[in-house]
Amino acid sequence: PSLCRIYKKTSGNGSVRTPSDIIAVRHTDGVIKVDPAELEGRKVWVYLACSFRYGSDDLDLIGMNYRKDIWIQRQQIYPVVGTKPANTPMQEALLKKCEDQGHAFTFNIDTNLPCSVGLQPAPEDVGKACGVDYEVKAYIANEADDPDEKINKKDTCRLIIRKIQFAPGTIPAGPQADISKNFMMSDKLVHLEASIEKELYFHGDPIPVKVKINNETAKVVKKIKITIDQTTEVLLYQADKYTKTVLNEEFAEEVKGESTLEKTFTVIPLLSNNKEKRGLAVDGRLKDEDTNLASTTLIRPGMDKGMQGILVAYKIKVNLLVSSGGLLGGLTASDVGVELPLVLMSPKPADV
Repeated sequence: PSLCRIYKKTSGNGSVRTPSDIIAVRHTDGVIKVDPAELEGRKVWVYLACSFRYGSDDLDLIGMNYRKDIWIQRQQIYPVVGTKPANTPMQEALLKKCEDQGHAFTFNIDTNLPCSVGLQPAPEDVGKACGVDYEVKAYIANEADDPDEKINKKDTCRLIIRKIQFAPGTIPAGPQADISKNFMMSDKLVHLEASIEKELYFHGDPIPVKVKINNETAKVVKKIKITIDQTTEVLLYQADKYTKTVLNEEFAEEVKGESTLEKTFTVIPLLSNNKEKRGLAVDGRLKDEDTNLASTTLIRPGMDKGMQGILVAYKIKVNLLVSSGGLLGGLTASDVGVELPLVLMSPKPADV
């Protein structure tokens, strides 16, 4: 695949560098530059860890662990042991730059692991956000994972990468929902039907919502409200499930008694309109890059739901405000509503 970006980190003592090329969601390839003169008989290791962060860095200062490792793999980089898989073209290019101090590594990422997702902090919050992230860490140590060995911070270098799940190639037809509701002192009904063309939409794309109303009553439909809710379920540290509205739009469409309406309303849920909402789930980001609302979590057969860390789902709600009319119409209004499931994801790039 030609989709790649190169990121580089250097340890504090300058003896370990990780120019890493992030290629696809199934594997991570990279190169570590090692200066043996600074090792003093120790070895160089690299690990890739998928972790769930549920607190700020301040917790670590008082002896509390604010990270839970979901999955981790380690490799010895120097001295070289065993055989390595064939290098990718990007690794070959990086190895030429590192000359004889370059050492390639490859990690295969389990496809059942969660995607990178974070919970949006409030504007006044500092430190790293809660969520699921992936970290490549190179470090100098005698053993790969000895709890009694203290590793100096200057002997490590870290790189945050992200795992993305792209939308499937085939998108099924969208859902439809309908309801018929009667009101006190009336045997007539208000019929509401709502539908969307596709089950899945890409981030930032317009979503046409088709609405059909058949008002058999003498009441008046005063307006139509469309909302999109994001439901986030945090699984690893507590049973926490909450819903936040990411879009709320009202349309002044009046449907008088004994009349009908059929119309399509277009809505676009965007993170840019929800920047102040603390705890909103967003796709993982690199450095200060912009991101978008978190993609819907797709659970495939055989996947351990509990290992996903954070589950994200969306639904569209279409509500009618039905008024009795007259002087007291506003005081005696009631809602008629339906819900539609929505899948939001990123499109698969053409060159992946």
